[in-house]
Amino acid sequence: MEQLVKKYADKLIRAKLGSSKGLSQPLVGGLDDTLVWNRKADEIEVLEDVFKGLNINSLLFLRPEEPYGSLINFLGQKALKSNGLIQPKDCETKTFLHDLPVINEFNSNQIVEALKKRKSVIIAPGKSSGSFKSPAIIAHGTVSPEQGFVTISSVCFASFVKFFADYLENLQTEAVTDHYHQIFDAITPYLKPIQKLLPKFIPYPFSSEEQVYSSMIEAGRKTIEYELVDSYFGNLSYYWNDTLYISQTGSCLDELEGCIDPVPLDGSTSAGITASSELSAHLKIIEKTGCKAILHGHSKFCVIASMDCDPIEKAACKFKEQCHIKCPKKRFAGSTPIVPGEVGTGQFGLCNTLPKAFEQSDSAIVYGHGLFTTGKNNFAEAFKTMVKVENYCFYTYFEKINSLR
Repeated sequence: MEQLVKKYADKLIRAKLGSSKGLSQPLVGGLDDTLVWNRKADEIEVLEDVFKGLNINSLLFLRPEEPYGSLINFLGQKALKSNGLIQPKDCETKTFLHDLPVINEFNSNQIVEALKKRKSVIIAPGKSSGSFKSPAIIAHGTVSPEQGFVTISSVCFASFVKFFADYLENLQTEAVTDHYHQIFDAITPYLKPIQKLLPKFIPYPFSSEEQVYSSMIEAGRKTIEYELVDSYFGNLSYYWNDTLYISQTGSCLDELEGCIDPVPLDGSTSAGITASSELSAHLKIIEKTGCKAILHGHSKFCVIASMDCDPIEKAACKFKEQCHIKCPKKRFAGSTPIVPGEVGTGQFGLCNTLPKAFEQSDSAIVYGHGLFTTGKNNFAEAFKTMVKVENYCFYTYFEKINSLR
């Protein structure tokens, strides 16, 4: 357990959600024979009471780094003035988190009550919160600290998308407040497009199954390294020798060793049982395009772009409560189609809505969900496209903001 609590504290730091020093150092506790923590901290006394009130084996506490700290506190303070919930509209929140409860005190009883209902709780301290001055996120795990890591990174992602998507919408409707302007202006200096040089990938063609696995492991790590996916969400696949190799459902893209399923296209094995929930969409994209590589990430500004809709049209749209799966309007981010859809094989499943988009492009954004890209032969092509589309969405977002202010 000591190794696990240290591992997930380090992962929060590598994800730039926490820091190796100062207030943003992650605090991770794990219960095995005894309760262990990755470091000493004043907060442990209260958090140990939380352990006593819940049937859990791990607890993660994080005062997030900027820009997350300020935007989460802003959203949290706003939520406390209404129903005490931050309610993001991205698909992952709708599917896995539902909403983000907020409290204003570092109090074990309040934390326990919130975590009995949800996977996380946000503390957004007000002026009367005593010595607890900066916002924090607390998440728990019942099996491993990995669950709390996934939740905290997902909370940060969902809050980021909500803050910037709402700011644009409020500008469009002339409803933005001076305080919103102040927070936006304070945190935007932390934001940059992807400026790293594109990485090198294992060259095509692959001569063995081992090379296929190695190329997927490499692509997964680089997708995380370039911040093109949050927590464990996202997936990838490669078609080789009449078999689709695809990341397993729930797998971390930077830890794909042993988490890739070979799915023969003739259905001769049951390997697809543990494959990504988007297996059916990957298979149809391969069939329709003849590509070999598919990458799927949750790059933030692609998701924000997908949720940008004219407020007047949105108010009149009969699908506005289900726009993420039923949006009838043809929309684009540059030349990249934006399509609705949900995970699965139903009427509005991605296997039905996503492949059509690849008839005209090597990339597609799913509303509120993320970006899919293809590579004719290898992941270098798909990765280059992913970076290009995310940067396009980044620049386009700020161009719209500047034109409205």
